Amino acid sequence: MDHFQYKQGRLHCEDIPVEEIAKQVGTPTYIYSASTFRDHYRRLTEAFAPLDPLICYSIKSCSNLAILKLLASLGAGMDVVSGGELYRASLTKTPGSKIVYAGVGKTDREIREALNYSTATPLAPSSGIRLFNIESEAEFENIANIARALGKTCEATLRINPDVDPHTHLYTTTGKKETKFGVDLDRARAFFKKYGSNNFCRLTALHLHIGSPVYSAEPYVKSVTKALQLIDDLEKQDNHQITALNIGGGFGADYESNQSPAAIDYANALIPILANRVQNKNLKLILEPGRSIAANAGILLTRVQYLKHSGQKRFVIVDAGMHTLIRPALYNAFHFIWPVVVAPDHEPRERKEEMKLTALDLVDVVGPICESADFLAKNRKLPPVARNDLLAVFTAGAYGYVMANRYNSSPLPAEILGDHNQFTVIRKRETYDDLVAHELDQNLSDE
Repeated sequence: MDHFQYKQGRLHCEDIPVEEIAKQVGTPTYIYSASTFRDHYRRLTEAFAPLDPLICYSIKSCSNLAILKLLASLGAGMDVVSGGELYRASLTKTPGSKIVYAGVGKTDREIREALNYSTATPLAPSSGIRLFNIESEAEFENIANIARALGKTCEATLRINPDVDPHTHLYTTTGKKETKFGVDLDRARAFFKKYGSNNFCRLTALHLHIGSPVYSAEPYVKSVTKALQLIDDLEKQDNHQITALNIGGGFGADYESNQSPAAIDYANALIPILANRVQNKNLKLILEPGRSIAANAGILLTRVQYLKHSGQKRFVIVDAGMHTLIRPALYNAFHFIWPVVVAPDHEPRERKEEMKLTALDLVDVVGPICESADFLAKNRKLPPVARNDLLAVFTAGAYGYVMANRYNSSPLPAEILGDHNQFTVIRKRETYDDLVAHELDQNLSDE
């Protein structure tokens, strides 16, 4: 569920007509719904409440500071994968005890910043973050050595690879043996034997993340079951005390109506196998949701520039493209696209790839970039559109703006946050001056 709905043939973000945003801000523009962010976070916390988890929002899915501050105000922790994301977390005043740090290639600088993390002054010396997610032996040794050099200690969770197929896109599958992430279960046991007694980087937890989006609870059940067995083995055989289990994120989102299980469906499958560990053995559960919170909380607003016929093909050329939303080009991902203003018989009651409506045109929706891969949709049936009409690209809140780029020297779009009947510009549209701000030779004159 989200708060982007048609009212009398006009798309609204909550109580705001999307047309009004376009008039004031222009296109292309990302528009987010604050109420949708709140609803999705609340449903997740309520669904998993019996396990009292630490929920660390995945910053990489949608990283605007206004959104991070909104989620932090609701109690969310932060899942970061870079020094830049850690800096963003510090600006939200998220305490280090609610931050986990993932990523396979942390630099020495990033590790030091995490060890010195503070919310009093951004990245000033303090007690550091809650957990490093460890991806390899080399990474562990480096973190431990840096901690020792700084006279600090830290805690870490080993990312295990449960070899479970999440049945998602090849590029977003991360739990199979063939991926670059984590270590397999046999190697994990050897890892703890070698490093489990290190005093500077203490291995106290396990982490897994099998991929995204995952449209079934079954892969999570299989992965968590394997993780719990590994915890038993580590505690019984080698006396390693595991105090936390991070099961990652990856819960699905509704790119089509009713495509994804609800948060309560994932929770109902996982609570029975985790409740005893959490309640009687003090195992702390950690979740890292991103897409399931952010995806349906955002749309991309774009304007039709031209209509073109080429052979049997009909093209709708818009001012957004692979530089604005790369997911269709990168993953062949589906996003529901529909005009912002429609006749009554074209008002969508659901969002599907195949819409059961009459008088639709078969078109490709493409962008302005000089690449054949620059498309938002192919062979899509849409109501008739004309030059200057507005189109909404739905479920664009996750991995949308964060993956936008300046290819073809295209300024980045604006970001808007709607809340009830008001909206705020939370990122200004870039200008041409912004494009070259870090390139100009300051000694050159304007002659």
